[in-house]
Amino acid sequence: MKTPVTPTKEIERKWYVVDAEDLILGRLASEVAFRLRGKHKPNFCTFLDAGDFIVVVNAGKVRLTGRKWDNKMYYRHTGYMGGLKQQSAKELLVKKPEDLVYHAVRGMLPKNPLGRKQLMKLKVYAGPEHPHMAQQPEKLAL
Repeated sequence: MKTPVTPTKEIERKWYVVDAEDLILGRLASEVAFRLRGKHKPNFCTFLDAGDFIVVVNAGKVRLTGRKWDNKMYYRHTGYMGGLKQQSAKELLVKKPEDLVYHAVRGMLPKNPLGRKQLMKLKVYAGPEHPHMAQQPEKLAL
């Protein structure tokens, strides 16, 4: 028996808005990654991009449990010798609050070209405003 595969042009993609205020980062990220991959749809296929667009607002008001604000570190490399830089979650929240959600969701998607394509459908904003009202996004309650 063959598994039916929906052609890419026939996949219906919706827009959703998620308010991250007072939500725990990991739980938010897992639900967003689930929607970006399209696993909530009956025509889900592991090798196709069938997911929806997700707009996350109020990313600066997301919560972390325990001592993660001080102990959780984010690393990046400048490309030079000895150029490994690190920031705590608290420092990252002050400088780039969108990156907290972005990094959490990125870690839950596949590490291949398909995962990078799915990550492009994620839009994260630190405040309550976003420029995607023309797409008429639905509110997604988590």
